This record gives sequence, structure tokens and C-alpha cells, in this order.
Amino acid sequence: MKKIEAIIKPFRLDDVREALSNIGIAGMTVTEVKGFGRQKGHTELYRGAEYVVDFLPKVKLEVVVAESQVEQCIDTIIQAARTGKIGDGKIFVTAVEKVIRIRTGEVNEEAI
Repeated sequence: MKKIEAIIKPFRLDDVREALSNIGIAGMTVTEVKGFGRQKGHTELYRGAEYVVDFLPKVKLEVVVAESQVEQCIDTIIQAARTGKIGDGKIFVTAVEKVIRIRTGEVNEEAI
């Protein structure tokens, strides 16, 4: 099993969620986050004063999938989240040793 974490632009969340649902991925965790990478923030004007916004709003999507679904899930996220502009985000894939559904006691892939 693998955990896929995707940092994406907030307005792309509905498209990504729908695309993942279409390939059979129903469970996910979404968190509102702030950060920056190469984008390095931007400047804005507020009441005539210019200031730098270092941390940009993003959404972190977390999904745990079976090994056989990893590449399809990654490709789906990329297709749905890509705008072609700087700041589209990143995807991180890590190994998951064990998953347990608390309610039923199901373990690993049965618990996903």
C-alpha cells in the first residue's frame, strides 16, 4: 500500500476529487495548507501599501491506495490538477505499513 499526498491549487480540488472518484477511489483526506516553492509568493497592494505574501493557500489531498492503483492515481491527479502554470503543486508517495479500520477491525487493503 502507498500513501499519496498531493499539494494542489484549491480551485482544482473538485476536479481532482471527481476524477479520483471516477477511477474508484472514494476515501481521501483534504487539508487546507499554506506554503511556497519556486513560486516564492507574490506581492499585493492593500490600502496603498505593497506587501509580500510568502505563503500561498494550497490544498493537501491524502489518499491511501493498493500498490496496483498507485500509477493510475498519480496520473489522474496530474491530469485533473495541472493548469500549466507555476504553483500547480507536487505529489509525494510513501509506503504504508499497516492500515486498520477501527469500527470493524479490518486490516490493510480490506480497510482502505
